[in-house]
Amino acid sequence: MKISILSALALSLTLTLMACTEKADTTAKAPEGDAAAGKVIAERDCKACHGLDGKGIAPAIPNLAAQRAHYLYNSLKEYKNGQRSHAALKNMATKLSEADLRNVAAYFASLPPISNTAADVKHSSPYEQGKAAAAACAQCHGEDGNSKTAGTPSLAGQQPHYLVAAIQEYHQGDRAKGAMSSLRETDKLELESLALYFAAQKPVKREAPGFGDPVAGEPTTALCGGCHGAKGVSVDGATPSLAGQDAEYLVKAIKSYRTTRKNWGMQRYVAGLSDKDIDNVAAYYATQEPKAADQLPTSTQELAAKCDRCHDQPASPTMAAPKMRGQDKDYLVMSLRAYRDGKRDSSTMHTMSFPYSNAIIESLASWYASQPGK
Repeated sequence: MKISILSALALSLTLTLMACTEKADTTAKAPEGDAAAGKVIAERDCKACHGLDGKGIAPAIPNLAAQRAHYLYNSLKEYKNGQRSHAALKNMATKLSEADLRNVAAYFASLPPISNTAADVKHSSPYEQGKAAAAACAQCHGEDGNSKTAGTPSLAGQQPHYLVAAIQEYHQGDRAKGAMSSLRETDKLELESLALYFAAQKPVKREAPGFGDPVAGEPTTALCGGCHGAKGVSVDGATPSLAGQDAEYLVKAIKSYRTTRKNWGMQRYVAGLSDKDIDNVAAYYATQEPKAADQLPTSTQELAAKCDRCHDQPASPTMAAPKMRGQDKDYLVMSLRAYRDGKRDSSTMHTMSFPYSNAIIESLASWYASQPGK
Protein backbone atom coordinates (compact mmCIF):
# COMPACT_ATOMS: atom_id res chain seq x y z
CA MET A 1 0.00 0.00 0.00
CA LYS A 2 1.36 3.44 -0.89
CA ILE A 3 1.17 6.21 1.70
CA SER A 4 2.04 9.87 1.47
CA ILE A 5 5.13 11.38 3.06
CA LEU A 6 3.26 13.10 5.88
CA SER A 7 1.11 10.07 6.74
CA ALA A 8 4.32 8.08 6.96
CA LEU A 9 5.70 10.82 9.20
CA ALA A 10 2.88 10.38 11.71
CA LEU A 11 3.33 6.60 11.72
CA SER A 12 7.08 6.80 12.11
CA LEU A 13 6.81 9.18 15.06
CA THR A 14 4.59 6.68 16.88
CA LEU A 15 7.07 3.86 16.23
CA THR A 16 9.93 6.06 17.37
CA LEU A 17 8.29 6.88 20.69
CA MET A 18 7.72 3.16 21.30
CA ALA A 19 11.35 2.42 20.48
CA CYS A 20 12.60 5.17 22.79
CA THR A 21 10.60 3.70 25.68
CA GLU A 22 12.01 0.24 25.01
CA LYS A 23 15.57 1.60 24.84
CA ALA A 24 15.22 3.43 28.15
CA ASP A 25 14.16 0.20 29.84
CA THR A 26 16.98 -1.98 28.50
CA THR A 27 20.11 0.19 28.19
CA ALA A 28 22.79 -0.47 30.79
CA LYS A 29 23.83 2.10 33.36
CA ALA A 30 25.93 4.94 31.94
CA PRO A 31 29.67 4.45 32.54
CA GLU A 32 31.36 6.65 35.14
CA GLY A 33 34.59 8.41 34.29
CA ASP A 34 37.24 10.80 35.60
CA ALA A 35 36.69 14.24 34.07
CA ALA A 36 40.15 15.47 35.06
CA ALA A 37 41.80 12.52 33.30
CA GLY A 38 39.49 13.07 30.35
CA LYS A 39 40.64 16.67 30.00
CA VAL A 40 44.18 15.45 29.34
CA ILE A 41 42.89 13.24 26.50
CA ALA A 42 40.73 16.07 25.13
CA GLU A 43 43.72 18.42 25.13
CA ARG A 44 45.76 15.86 23.19
CA ASP A 45 43.22 14.32 20.77
CA CYS A 46 39.98 16.34 20.61
CA LYS A 47 40.81 20.05 20.94
CA ALA A 48 41.78 20.57 17.30
CA CYS A 49 38.21 19.94 16.12
CA HIS A 50 35.93 20.23 19.17
CA GLY A 51 37.80 22.81 21.23
CA LEU A 52 38.77 22.37 24.84
CA ASP A 53 35.48 24.09 25.69
CA GLY A 54 33.55 21.49 23.64
CA LYS A 55 32.48 23.82 20.83
CA GLY A 56 33.01 22.62 17.27
CA ILE A 57 35.49 24.88 15.51
CA ALA A 58 33.73 24.78 12.11
CA PRO A 59 30.29 24.07 10.60
CA ALA A 60 29.21 20.41 10.73
CA ILE A 61 31.52 19.67 13.68
CA PRO A 62 29.30 18.90 16.66
CA ASN A 63 29.41 20.67 20.01
CA LEU A 64 30.30 18.22 22.78
CA ALA A 65 29.99 20.49 25.80
CA ALA A 66 27.30 19.37 28.29
CA GLN A 67 26.40 16.39 26.08
CA ARG A 68 25.26 13.24 27.89
CA ALA A 69 28.24 11.14 28.95
CA HIS A 70 26.48 7.91 28.03
CA TYR A 71 25.83 9.14 24.48
CA LEU A 72 29.42 10.34 24.05
CA TYR A 73 30.78 7.03 25.33
CA ASN A 74 28.49 5.03 23.01
CA SER A 75 29.47 7.20 20.03
CA LEU A 76 33.18 6.69 20.65
CA LYS A 77 32.60 2.96 20.97
CA GLU A 78 30.77 2.96 17.63
CA TYR A 79 33.68 4.75 15.93
CA LYS A 80 36.11 2.32 17.53
CA ASN A 81 34.07 -0.71 16.41
CA GLY A 82 33.47 0.62 12.89
CA GLN A 83 29.71 1.10 13.36
CA ARG A 84 30.16 4.77 12.47
CA SER A 85 32.27 5.86 9.54
CA HIS A 86 34.90 8.58 10.13
CA ALA A 87 38.55 7.79 9.46
CA ALA A 88 40.09 10.24 11.95
CA LEU A 89 37.71 9.37 14.77
CA LYS A 90 38.09 5.65 14.20
CA ASN A 91 41.87 5.98 14.29
CA MET A 92 41.74 8.04 17.50
CA ALA A 93 39.15 5.86 19.28
CA THR A 94 41.03 2.67 18.43
CA LYS A 95 43.99 3.91 20.49
CA LEU A 96 41.86 4.67 23.56
CA SER A 97 41.22 2.18 26.34
CA GLU A 98 37.80 1.64 27.89
CA ALA A 99 38.83 3.87 30.77
CA ASP A 100 39.98 6.57 28.32
CA LEU A 101 36.60 6.47 26.56
CA ARG A 102 34.75 6.86 29.84
CA ASN A 103 37.04 9.66 30.99
CA VAL A 104 36.85 11.81 27.87
CA ALA A 105 33.06 11.38 27.79
CA ALA A 106 32.90 12.47 31.44
CA TYR A 107 35.05 15.54 30.70
CA PHE A 108 32.92 16.93 27.88
CA ALA A 109 29.71 16.10 29.76
CA SER A 110 30.98 18.15 32.72
CA LEU A 111 31.42 21.36 30.68
CA PRO A 112 28.82 24.14 30.63
CA PRO A 113 26.65 24.24 27.47
CA ILE A 114 27.70 26.47 24.60
CA SER A 115 25.90 29.78 25.11
CA ASN A 116 26.53 31.74 21.92
CA THR A 117 25.00 29.37 19.31
CA ALA A 118 21.38 30.47 19.45
CA ALA A 119 21.95 34.07 18.33
CA ASP A 120 23.62 32.94 15.11
CA VAL A 121 20.79 30.79 13.75
CA LYS A 122 17.58 31.99 12.15
CA HIS A 123 14.62 29.65 11.98
CA SER A 124 11.40 29.47 10.00
CA SER A 125 9.19 26.49 9.28
CA PRO A 126 8.94 24.93 5.80
CA TYR A 127 5.22 25.75 5.85
CA GLU A 128 5.89 29.48 6.33
CA GLN A 129 8.70 29.41 3.76
CA GLY A 130 6.38 27.68 1.31
CA LYS A 131 3.60 30.15 1.94
CA ALA A 132 5.94 33.04 1.15
CA ALA A 133 7.15 31.35 -2.04
CA ALA A 134 3.56 30.60 -3.09
CA ALA A 135 2.81 34.31 -3.48
CA ALA A 136 4.53 34.22 -6.88
CA CYS A 137 2.12 31.47 -8.00
CA ALA A 138 -1.10 33.15 -6.86
CA GLN A 139 -1.83 35.16 -10.01
CA CYS A 140 -2.31 32.02 -12.10
CA HIS A 141 -2.93 29.21 -9.60
CA GLY A 142 -4.92 31.11 -6.97
CA GLU A 143 -3.85 32.38 -3.55
CA ASP A 144 -4.64 29.05 -1.90
CA GLY A 145 -3.70 26.96 -4.94
CA ASN A 146 -7.27 26.69 -6.28
CA SER A 147 -7.09 27.95 -9.84
CA LYS A 148 -10.01 29.90 -11.26
CA THR A 149 -8.52 30.16 -14.75
CA ALA A 150 -9.56 27.56 -17.32
CA GLY A 151 -6.59 25.55 -18.54
CA THR A 152 -4.50 26.33 -15.46
CA PRO A 153 -4.07 23.51 -12.93
CA SER A 154 -4.97 23.77 -9.27
CA LEU A 155 -2.12 23.06 -6.88
CA ALA A 156 -4.16 22.88 -3.66
CA GLY A 157 -3.97 19.44 -2.06
CA GLN A 158 -1.56 18.16 -4.71
CA GLN A 159 0.98 15.48 -3.80
CA PRO A 160 4.25 17.16 -2.70
CA HIS A 161 6.84 14.95 -4.40
CA TYR A 162 4.95 15.27 -7.67
CA LEU A 163 4.93 19.07 -7.46
CA VAL A 164 8.67 19.16 -6.86
CA ALA A 165 9.29 16.86 -9.82
CA ALA A 166 6.94 18.83 -12.08
CA ILE A 167 8.59 22.19 -11.36
CA GLN A 168 12.03 20.66 -11.88
CA GLU A 169 10.87 19.41 -15.29
CA TYR A 170 10.03 23.00 -16.24
CA HIS A 171 13.44 24.12 -15.00
CA GLN A 172 15.16 21.43 -17.06
CA GLY A 173 13.11 22.06 -20.20
CA ASP A 174 11.47 18.62 -20.05
CA ARG A 175 8.09 20.34 -20.17
CA ALA A 176 7.22 23.13 -22.59
CA LYS A 177 7.16 26.24 -20.41
CA GLY A 178 4.49 28.32 -22.15
CA ALA A 179 2.79 30.27 -19.38
CA MET A 180 5.53 29.06 -17.04
CA SER A 181 8.19 30.92 -19.03
CA SER A 182 8.64 33.42 -16.19
CA LEU A 183 9.37 30.62 -13.70
CA ARG A 184 12.60 31.45 -11.89
CA GLU A 185 15.20 28.88 -10.92
CA THR A 186 14.44 27.57 -7.44
CA ASP A 187 16.61 25.48 -5.14
CA LYS A 188 15.42 22.09 -3.90
CA LEU A 189 14.72 23.23 -0.34
CA GLU A 190 12.47 26.07 -1.50
CA LEU A 191 10.69 23.73 -3.90
CA GLU A 192 10.01 21.22 -1.13
CA SER A 193 8.66 23.95 1.15
CA LEU A 194 6.43 25.25 -1.64
CA ALA A 195 5.13 21.76 -2.35
CA LEU A 196 4.45 21.03 1.33
CA TYR A 197 2.47 24.28 1.60
CA PHE A 198 0.26 23.52 -1.39
CA ALA A 199 -0.16 19.89 -0.28
CA ALA A 200 -1.78 21.11 2.93
CA GLN A 201 -4.27 23.45 1.25
CA LYS A 202 -7.90 22.38 0.91
CA PRO A 203 -8.87 21.82 -2.75
CA VAL A 204 -12.30 23.05 -3.87
CA LYS A 205 -14.75 20.84 -5.74
CA ARG A 206 -15.52 22.00 -9.30
CA GLU A 207 -18.66 22.28 -11.33
CA ALA A 208 -19.01 19.92 -14.31
CA PRO A 209 -17.19 21.25 -17.39
CA GLY A 210 -19.05 22.26 -20.53
CA PHE A 211 -17.67 19.28 -22.46
CA GLY A 212 -17.25 15.56 -21.98
CA ASP A 213 -19.44 12.98 -20.25
CA PRO A 214 -18.33 12.07 -16.70
CA VAL A 215 -20.46 8.92 -16.67
CA ALA A 216 -18.94 7.69 -19.92
CA GLY A 217 -15.49 8.63 -18.69
CA GLU A 218 -15.59 6.56 -15.49
CA PRO A 219 -15.03 3.09 -17.08
CA THR A 220 -12.14 4.49 -19.11
CA THR A 221 -10.34 5.47 -15.89
CA ALA A 222 -10.07 1.86 -14.64
CA LEU A 223 -6.36 1.71 -15.50
CA CYS A 224 -5.71 5.23 -14.19
CA GLY A 225 -6.84 4.29 -10.69
CA GLY A 226 -3.92 1.92 -10.22
CA CYS A 227 -1.56 4.93 -9.96
CA HIS A 228 -3.77 7.97 -9.38
CA GLY A 229 -6.00 6.41 -6.70
CA ALA A 230 -9.70 5.74 -6.38
CA LYS A 231 -11.68 8.51 -8.07
CA GLY A 232 -8.43 10.36 -8.73
CA VAL A 233 -7.36 10.87 -5.11
CA SER A 234 -3.72 9.80 -5.04
CA VAL A 235 -2.20 8.26 -1.92
CA ASP A 236 1.35 8.31 -3.32
CA GLY A 237 3.44 11.43 -2.78
CA ALA A 238 5.01 11.13 -6.25
CA THR A 239 1.78 10.56 -8.22
CA PRO A 240 -0.56 13.50 -8.84
CA SER A 241 -4.15 13.62 -7.67
CA LEU A 242 -6.59 14.25 -10.52
CA ALA A 243 -9.83 14.65 -8.55
CA GLY A 244 -11.25 18.16 -8.84
CA GLN A 245 -8.58 19.24 -11.32
CA ASP A 246 -9.37 21.73 -14.09
CA ALA A 247 -10.82 19.76 -17.02
CA GLU A 248 -9.16 21.83 -19.75
CA TYR A 249 -5.79 21.34 -18.09
CA LEU A 250 -6.37 17.59 -17.84
CA VAL A 251 -7.17 17.37 -21.56
CA LYS A 252 -4.06 19.36 -22.44
CA ALA A 253 -1.87 17.29 -20.08
CA ILE A 254 -3.18 13.93 -21.32
CA LYS A 255 -2.69 14.87 -24.97
CA SER A 256 0.84 16.12 -24.28
CA TYR A 257 1.89 12.50 -23.67
CA ARG A 258 1.22 11.94 -27.37
CA THR A 259 3.86 14.53 -28.25
CA THR A 260 6.24 16.10 -25.72
CA ARG A 261 5.86 14.63 -22.23
CA LYS A 262 7.88 11.51 -21.45
CA ASN A 263 6.38 8.71 -19.39
CA TRP A 264 6.39 5.20 -20.83
CA GLY A 265 3.21 4.05 -19.05
CA MET A 266 1.23 7.19 -19.86
CA GLN A 267 2.39 7.28 -23.46
CA ARG A 268 1.30 3.68 -23.97
CA TYR A 269 -2.11 4.19 -22.36
CA VAL A 270 -2.89 7.52 -24.05
CA ALA A 271 -2.11 6.04 -27.48
CA GLY A 272 -5.32 4.02 -27.27
CA LEU A 273 -7.59 6.95 -26.37
CA SER A 274 -9.59 9.02 -28.83
CA ASP A 275 -10.09 12.75 -28.31
CA LYS A 276 -13.63 11.98 -27.12
CA ASP A 277 -12.31 9.46 -24.59
CA ILE A 278 -9.91 12.07 -23.24
CA ASP A 279 -12.71 14.66 -22.90
CA ASN A 280 -14.80 12.14 -20.96
CA VAL A 281 -11.92 11.13 -18.65
CA ALA A 282 -11.17 14.80 -17.93
CA ALA A 283 -14.84 15.50 -17.20
CA TYR A 284 -15.01 12.53 -14.83
CA TYR A 285 -11.97 13.52 -12.79
CA ALA A 286 -12.92 17.21 -12.73
CA THR A 287 -16.22 16.36 -11.02
CA GLN A 288 -14.77 14.10 -8.32
CA GLU A 289 -14.40 15.20 -4.69
CA PRO A 290 -10.79 16.31 -4.12
CA LYS A 291 -8.87 15.92 -0.87
CA ALA A 292 -5.78 17.60 0.55
CA ALA A 293 -2.71 15.38 0.25
CA ASP A 294 -2.04 15.71 3.97
CA GLN A 295 -1.80 18.05 6.91
CA LEU A 296 1.52 19.52 7.95
CA PRO A 297 2.53 19.86 11.57
CA THR A 298 1.37 23.32 12.61
CA SER A 299 4.98 24.27 13.34
CA THR A 300 8.47 22.85 13.54
CA GLN A 301 8.15 23.15 17.32
CA GLU A 302 5.26 20.67 17.21
CA LEU A 303 7.48 18.20 15.36
CA ALA A 304 10.39 18.89 17.70
CA ALA A 305 8.15 18.17 20.70
CA LYS A 306 7.95 14.57 19.48
CA CYS A 307 11.73 14.35 19.25
CA ASP A 308 12.04 15.78 22.75
CA ARG A 309 10.41 12.65 24.20
CA CYS A 310 13.86 11.06 23.78
CA HIS A 311 16.26 13.97 23.27
CA ASP A 312 15.17 16.46 25.92
CA GLN A 313 14.59 14.26 28.96
CA PRO A 314 16.22 14.98 32.35
CA ALA A 315 19.59 13.34 32.94
CA SER A 316 19.21 9.60 33.37
CA PRO A 317 21.74 6.75 33.65
CA THR A 318 19.81 4.91 30.95
CA MET A 319 19.30 7.78 28.49
CA ALA A 320 21.55 7.32 25.45
CA ALA A 321 19.85 9.80 23.10
CA PRO A 322 21.91 12.99 22.58
CA LYS A 323 20.86 16.49 23.53
CA MET A 324 20.12 18.55 20.42
CA ARG A 325 19.36 22.07 21.72
CA GLY A 326 22.20 24.44 20.86
CA GLN A 327 23.88 21.89 18.61
CA ASP A 328 25.57 22.94 15.35
CA LYS A 329 22.92 23.19 12.63
CA ASP A 330 25.04 21.76 9.81
CA TYR A 331 25.96 18.77 11.95
CA LEU A 332 22.27 18.11 12.74
CA VAL A 333 21.36 18.33 9.04
CA MET A 334 24.17 15.95 8.13
CA SER A 335 23.24 13.48 10.89
CA LEU A 336 19.51 13.42 10.15
CA ARG A 337 20.14 12.88 6.45
CA ALA A 338 22.56 10.07 7.29
CA TYR A 339 19.95 8.33 9.45
CA ARG A 340 17.25 8.88 6.83
CA ASP A 341 19.40 7.53 4.00
CA GLY A 342 20.62 4.52 5.99
CA LYS A 343 24.22 5.75 6.12
CA ARG A 344 24.26 5.79 9.91
CA ASP A 345 23.06 2.70 11.72
CA SER A 346 19.98 3.13 13.95
CA SER A 347 16.70 1.43 13.14
CA THR A 348 14.84 3.84 15.43
CA MET A 349 16.29 6.98 13.86
CA HIS A 350 15.91 5.61 10.33
CA THR A 351 12.22 4.87 10.98
CA MET A 352 11.73 8.35 12.38
CA SER A 353 13.60 10.28 9.70
CA PHE A 354 12.74 8.23 6.60
CA PRO A 355 9.71 10.39 5.61
CA TYR A 356 11.56 13.69 6.11
CA SER A 357 12.24 15.85 3.08
CA ASN A 358 15.38 17.97 3.11
CA ALA A 359 13.18 21.01 3.87
CA ILE A 360 11.82 19.38 7.03
CA ILE A 361 15.30 18.31 8.13
CA GLU A 362 16.66 21.81 7.49
CA SER A 363 13.86 23.37 9.51
CA LEU A 364 14.14 20.93 12.40
CA ALA A 365 17.92 21.37 12.55
CA SER A 366 17.71 25.16 12.50
CA TRP A 367 15.11 25.14 15.28
CA TYR A 368 17.25 23.01 17.59
CA ALA A 369 20.38 25.00 16.77
CA SER A 370 18.55 28.22 17.64
CA GLN A 371 17.64 26.97 21.15
CA PRO A 372 19.92 27.62 24.12
CA GLY A 373 21.88 24.59 25.23
CA LYS A 374 21.29 23.18 28.67
